[in-house]
Formats: sequence, structure tokens, C-alpha cells
Amino acid sequence: MQKDDKPKNALNISARSFLTATAVIFVLMALCYILTFLIPGGEYSYVTDKQGNTVIDTAAGFQSTEGGIPFWKWLLSPLLVLGTPGGATLIAVLLFLLIIGGAFNSLENCGLMKYMLSKITRRYAASKYRLLAFITFFFMALGSLVGSYEECIPLVPIVVALSLSLGWDALTGLGMSLLAAGCGFAAGVFNPFTVGVAQNLAGLPLFSGASLRLLSFAVIYAALLAFLIFHAKKIESRQTKSEGDNTDKHNIDANDRGAKSVGLKDSSTKNDNAKNDNLGASKRMDTALTVFGVIMLAGIAFVISSTFIPAFQDLTMIIVALIFLIAGIAAPLTAGMNARQLASNFIKGVSGVLPATAMILMAASIRFTLEEAKILGTILHAAVEAAQNMPKWSVILFIYFIVLIMNFFVASGSAKAFMLMPLIVPIAQIFGISPQLCVLAFAFGDGFSNTFYPTNPVLLISLGLADVSYTKWVRWSLKFQIIILFLTSAILMFGMLTNY
Repeated sequence: MQKDDKPKNALNISARSFLTATAVIFVLMALCYILTFLIPGGEYSYVTDKQGNTVIDTAAGFQSTEGGIPFWKWLLSPLLVLGTPGGATLIAVLLFLLIIGGAFNSLENCGLMKYMLSKITRRYAASKYRLLAFITFFFMALGSLVGSYEECIPLVPIVVALSLSLGWDALTGLGMSLLAAGCGFAAGVFNPFTVGVAQNLAGLPLFSGASLRLLSFAVIYAALLAFLIFHAKKIESRQTKSEGDNTDKHNIDANDRGAKSVGLKDSSTKNDNAKNDNLGASKRMDTALTVFGVIMLAGIAFVISSTFIPAFQDLTMIIVALIFLIAGIAAPLTAGMNARQLASNFIKGVSGVLPATAMILMAASIRFTLEEAKILGTILHAAVEAAQNMPKWSVILFIYFIVLIMNFFVASGSAKAFMLMPLIVPIAQIFGISPQLCVLAFAFGDGFSNTFYPTNPVLLISLGLADVSYTKWVRWSLKFQIIILFLTSAILMFGMLTNY
């Protein structure tokens, strides 16, 4: 972990962010353990459908059973979760994070990240809000069109550093990348992991009903862009005021630098040599930047192709990690870093993000506790029972609410689809609500809260890499989450009125 006085663009988990996030997650772990004493055990039966997916058997119904979890098992749950059916995915996430940490630290220390950011800053100095709009759209499109969220982690520190170089703050950078990817993932225009799976389970044609999801994408993008621009301008306003208070001091410093520069006119030979050295370094950096860009474009092309080639979908995270590993080796070597320096920087990068693995394991243990105590099924059953006694107009909002609650415990969109869709679609049909609207409510409930719940590993990793505490993130993003909650609820009501 880095101390808080280290450079903020270094890819390390800061001590403050780590301690804050760990404390929050531990409190949630303790609360879930207390719930195991208050909520009776229960479970649904599962069957395999025609496509080979494991889904809830609604005909068998809900069965009460003995619940509870031993204290020792709860205490060791962050380790025991690795042995569950989802443990392989969790291990893949941890390895993905460590590879990203090592690769990014190598790219940072060879000077490539700084060089790239300085070029972008100079290029868009006069139109940086256009750049903000483009980056935000790019990340939203990745989330909405190809279902990228975890895969965006390597790009988050780059965008945060870019935000700082443009005169904004780390929160603006997180909003342009992490928050944008989460919003796009929730809009789910062609998201294969939420909309695709949910439509398959609901018996709908793949990616049908895209019109309302496209409208949702446009509305959410406009809201996010307005939110980010308002915040960025507020940051600039503060900086302008601060600079105005120190104008005299800056003028004195500028005069001193001007006086000192007079003595440099006699050293023209040294300056010429320095210019030649800088020119050679710039050429190496340009070549390294080209290598990095080509490799990353290949990774983006693979992510996009995985939408149309189902066999690639299970390999997406592995391939993205491999792509970034190759970029993190090839680009620094091209920039002039030798093999020993590369190995040293890679190892330091891995150790810098290592604390994040503890946070991720603790967050994953919450679901393990609820499932092991057999109370997750009881919570879901109680929600389903409550929905049956509600007026029609409120049922779709309650379905949205159910998915929001379950997303706190089950981060995987596909896993939640298998758990919830066989239950909520029959209930919706009883009230005359279309399965298509259920899919939209599911996508909304699954996506936006990914960037808010402390049980989501991608959020924890990104906040740690950006050196932003979870409490600071909550204070900043809560306003936007509330805005989105009202907007998406209005979209669902519109869908009800138009018989979507």
C-alpha cells in the first residue's frame, strides 16, 4: 500500500482507501451474520432447462429448511468462498487485478503514461469538454453494447490521470470511466450478460425490444454528461479562485524564472545536444505509444467480437488480462526500459494492488454467508410473496427494487438472471406486465448499483487505484444515483403505459 503522500497516478491501493473499504465491508459481514440468527432457512429447487442452464423450479415452489452457519465458517468465509462453484471466477478476477497492477506500474515508470497524457492534454486543451463527452460515451458504449465492466479496470487509472492533467479531479475521472461503464452496462442495449441471458430465460428473441433500451441509453448519457460537466466546472471554479488569490506570488516566480533564463543564452551547444536527446526519446515514446495502442485496440476488438461469438464470452476477462500483460511488457521495452527494470516494476505493481484481494474476498464472503445459512432463498421468497399483493402499476417498480436488493449480495448479472427471472416473469404475467419490461427492470436493477455497493469488487478495485475513499465516493455519487433512480422508474412507467 502507498502512503497518502505518494503520487496519485501510481497504481497502488492507498492505506486510507483500504482501511475505509475494509471497515465498511467488515460491518456488512457482521450484519449478515446477525441476519442468520433472525431469518429462518429456506430454499428453492433447481432444474436444468433445454439450454442446459440451471434455473429455479417454480413448480416445486419454496421449501423451509434448517438454516444457520457456524461462527468458524463465517470467520473463514473470505477463504472458503474460493471453494464454491463461483470460486473459479473469483480467482480469475484476483489474477486479473494483479496482472493489471504489474503491467500498469511498468507503463507508468517507463514514462509512457505521462507522455501519452501530456500529448492528449495539449491536443484537447481548448476542447476538453468535448473530450470528456467522447470518453464518457466510449465507456458507456462498451458497457451497453458488449457488456464490458470488469474489463474496463485497466483503463480507469489512465482516465483518472488524464482528468487530473486536464485540471479536474479523480472523481471526474472515475465518473468518465467507471460510472460511465456501469451506466452503459445498466442501459444494456445489447448487453449479453444481463439482457441476453434474461431474455433467453424469459423466452424472448435475443436483443429484441431494443428501442426503449436505446432511449434509456440516450437519457442516461445526457444525465451523466450534465452531472460530470457540472462537477468539472465547479472544480475549475475553485482552482481559478485559488490561483487568483496567489497572482502576485506567481508573477514574482515568473519574473525570477525569466531573469534566470537570461544566463542560458550562452549554453547553445548544450541545448542543441539536449534537443537531440529529447528528439530521440520522443521517437522511442511515439513508437512505444503506437505499440501500446495497437495491442489495446486488438483487445477492444476481441471484447466486441465476444458479443457475436458465444465461445469467447467465458474467456473475455482472461484475454483482456493477457492483452494488457503483453502491452505492459512490449511498450516499456520499446520505450527503453531493460528487462531487469521491467521485472522489478512489474513485481512492485503487483504488490501495490495486493491489498485489494483481501477486500474482494471479504465482499464475496457476504453472499457465501447468506447461501450457506440458507437465508438468501428466504429473503427472495418474502419479496415474491409481497409482490403478489401489490397494485399492478407498482409491481414493475417492486421487481426493480428486488433486483436492486439482490445485487447487493450477488454481483454477477448472469447469476442473478438465473435466480430471479424464473420467479419474476410469472408474477409479472399474472398482472399483465410483459416479460420485455421485466428484462428492462432487471437490467436497471443489476447495473447502476454496481457503481455504488461496496460488495462489488470492480468498484473497490477502481476506488483503491484512484486513491478515493468509499465514503467520499458515496457522498459524490449518491446525488447521481438518486437522479438515475427517478429517471429509470419513469422509463419503466412509460413502458407500462405504452405496453412495451
